[in-house]
Amino acid sequence: MAKSVNLEVITPSKLFYEGEVELVIVKTLSGEEGFMASHSWACKLLGVGEMLIQEAGAKEFKSAAISGGFVDVKKDIVIYTDAAEWSGEIDAERALSAQAKDEEWLMENKDAEGVAADDIERVQVNLTRQKVRLKVANGGRKKK
Repeated sequence: MAKSVNLEVITPSKLFYEGEVELVIVKTLSGEEGFMASHSWACKLLGVGEMLIQEAGAKEFKSAAISGGFVDVKKDIVIYTDAAEWSGEIDAERALSAQAKDEEWLMENKDAEGVAADDIERVQVNLTRQKVRLKVANGGRKKK
């Protein structure tokens, strides 16, 4: 059996996950990265993406959608994120509706005069969030 490490995933409202894991994979700002027991110290910013957790002794990954934040790797691994959702918690119809609204808004406003770049970026991030939520709701990428 591979070595395991304690993982905590913390949102502003709750401790989303705590347990012994062999591997956690997240999207950092420089790309997808995996962290495991005995990993060198790291502190990295996270992007919106799918988080994959391989619990100790498990062959399959658990999949969750996360909304940015950062990972702090020392003796344990701690992920701080604005939001985290398991596939069963995601309302796919609501995510599809939000995705459609964001896509429509971008089509109408991306090149329009007077639209702030911050507004466009905010909608693009939200659109990415909805796409990740839908991916996770549909099973994500759980296999090793």
